[in-house]
Amino acid sequence: MTRVWKWNRPVTVREVLEDLQQERSIAYTTVMTVLDNLHQKGWVRREAEGRAYRYEAVSTRAAYSAALMNEAWTQSDNPAAALVAFFGMMSPEQREALRDAVRMVQGPEETPAPQNPTAENPATENPAVENPAAEKPAVENAAVENPVGENPAAAEGETGR
Repeated sequence: MTRVWKWNRPVTVREVLEDLQQERSIAYTTVMTVLDNLHQKGWVRREAEGRAYRYEAVSTRAAYSAALMNEAWTQSDNPAAALVAFFGMMSPEQREALRDAVRMVQGPEETPAPQNPTAENPATENPAVENPAAEKPAVENAAVENPVGENPAAAEGETGR
């Protein structure tokens, strides 16, 4: 998916193969199988072009990431605590990007004034939400550090595709 999103246009197996071969040796059939699997899962659409297909992402990388975050959040037994823990992992730049995104969604007339303009910790901006991550042992917090779970590389944006 990383390669398909990178070009932001329909791509052929050959194009993806040539791009991947700059980094490692990989077979044409491997790339073809992965793109076919992505098509079967509904992540890409394909259109025949001669004897080959052109593959195009069904959604943007941002939309896919948002869906993953939403899925993880809604599956939590305590969504507020999950958000606080997530905000606690963010860098100051990421928190500022989050504030900008909230302003874009809410619009300028709906943006509430911060309760404590000097607060850098999101948990202090809403005292009604406690930060359970700060009170739990490190072992229990391990799942928060890698929300993807199965593949640590996937948490860093490397899907291997």
